[in-house]
Amino acid sequence: MNKYVHGYSPDESNRLHDQADSLDDLLHHDSIWEKKSLILEAGCGIGAQTKIIAPKNLSSKFISIDISLKSLDQAKAIANTNKINNVEFQQADIFELPFQDEYFDHIFVSYLLEHIPNPVEALIKLQKVLKKEGTITVIEGDHGSTYFYPDSELAKKAIQCQVQIQKENGGNANIGRTLFPLLIRAGFKNVTVSPRQVYVDDSNSKWVEGFTKRTFTAMINGVKEEAVSNNLMSIEDFEQGISDLNRTAEGGGTFSYTFFKGIGTKK
Repeated sequence: MNKYVHGYSPDESNRLHDQADSLDDLLHHDSIWEKKSLILEAGCGIGAQTKIIAPKNLSSKFISIDISLKSLDQAKAIANTNKINNVEFQQADIFELPFQDEYFDHIFVSYLLEHIPNPVEALIKLQKVLKKEGTITVIEGDHGSTYFYPDSELAKKAIQCQVQIQKENGGNANIGRTLFPLLIRAGFKNVTVSPRQVYVDDSNSKWVEGFTKRTFTAMINGVKEEAVSNNLMSIEDFEQGISDLNRTAEGGGTFSYTFFKGIGTKK
């Protein structure tokens, strides 16, 4: 199993929930499937997305899987706290799925492909358990889409540290732009990809706090120790880069990032 770059700390759990909560409308206003569907959520992690998509589809049943029992325990606790009753949590590896072929009506995947070196193989494995004419929904970010003001070379370099560390661990922090070819190569048809841009300025305090500060900047800051130990940046330069990212969330600052949501249909 590849190392999970972002880690499993309480701070990381909070970051994932902040991201999910702040971007609910942007990413999930259309995460609604046919009533009474059976939906596989592959790589549910701590349930940050589960708590959003399951209540939007109350007549459907979700089977949410993850390889980490620790994450699943957190996901179950979140579901119980939010009184979500249409989800079954199960430990499973997406490369060794314990389901029969053509079992699910739909599959939902978010922020999973970015962490594995063979995303096409993962999509092919998932496709096997999807019914004919069933759909898959994939959401991923793309660090190369990051723009901000005031500009800062050290902030850009700190972001690139996270990209490099994720690459060294077999992942791709710039995977969002590749969703269309990945889904095509995996054999899906009717593939569509829509960019979901987060643009943040003083007019949106929810995104200033929930995304710029507590999601993106917190994620980059999470690789500080590894970036410094690997001599990618000095600790002084890295901390200045983080300070500059935080400056974009202050008065007059702006921040922009793009997620990509891809949908494909099984032939």
